[in-house]
Amino acid sequence: MAIASSAAGSFATPARGQSVNVRILRLAWRSPEMKVATTLFAVLCLLTLFGPFIIDASATKISVADKFLPPVFMEGGRLPHFLGTDQLGRDLLLRSLIGLRNAFLIGIISVVLMFVLGCAIGIFSGYRGGWTDVVLMRITDIQMSIPVIILAITILGMSRPNPVTIIAVLVLSGWPIYARVARSVTLAERQKEYVRAARIIGASDLRIMLRHIAPSILPPIAFVAVLDVARMMIFEAIFGFIGIGIQPPTPTFGTIISGGTQYLLNAWWITIVPGCLLALALGSLNLMGGVLERSRNLILQGAA
Repeated sequence: MAIASSAAGSFATPARGQSVNVRILRLAWRSPEMKVATTLFAVLCLLTLFGPFIIDASATKISVADKFLPPVFMEGGRLPHFLGTDQLGRDLLLRSLIGLRNAFLIGIISVVLMFVLGCAIGIFSGYRGGWTDVVLMRITDIQMSIPVIILAITILGMSRPNPVTIIAVLVLSGWPIYARVARSVTLAERQKEYVRAARIIGASDLRIMLRHIAPSILPPIAFVAVLDVARMMIFEAIFGFIGIGIQPPTPTFGTIISGGTQYLLNAWWITIVPGCLLALALGSLNLMGGVLERSRNLILQGAA
């Protein structure tokens, strides 16, 4: 009977963990800020998906006759170049949307990979303990001490940058944060009764880590992941600005803004349009991450 009750307790814990996650999401969704941020993010995603098919213009074709066209609400602007053209006559709105799509994809894929890698290392390190924990955490410390820009210049400077290598650089620089958080949660969870009960009934270490400990990682790290998407998008733009990002003719925020800096006085829209679009995307992500963090703290304080 004791073993049976222990087993029941061990299998109830993941359900409680999932319940906490659901409660956090429900509380966050009640916030008007969350609704505004989510709506804005969804609109931007839809624009990046369908904008290139709707806008009757080219993002890469050079047209000298159309260069430096202002937005349509200014004198001299004309359709289909709703937000003007750049120094080579390419449609600025279309290029900015493609740049936003690239930034979204690189940011989201990077965060998913660093989340999986970091959490796997952190859970394994915290659960095993001993020399395994010491070695993995020293590797984590070494990786955290290397600045992202230095790592990017070293790796991307030796090869032609492309989305795969950029994602690899971002994952290498970002996984230690997730490993640290996952390890701290694992150290606290592995001593609890439901983990001991799972061992008693013969659950393997892998099952305990995946089935019982892993669900406890999500609440403290979800808002970090949302904010990290914004951070990775900023790094992607920085790489493009300094010339080690995705190479032309593929549009990115960094290359568009970098190319327009010398025309700020007579063609300010070349830098302002992509800058505003990037600011809207980052603002929506930061707002969602902030609401999730506040909701998590309220739920956990109430549970305590």
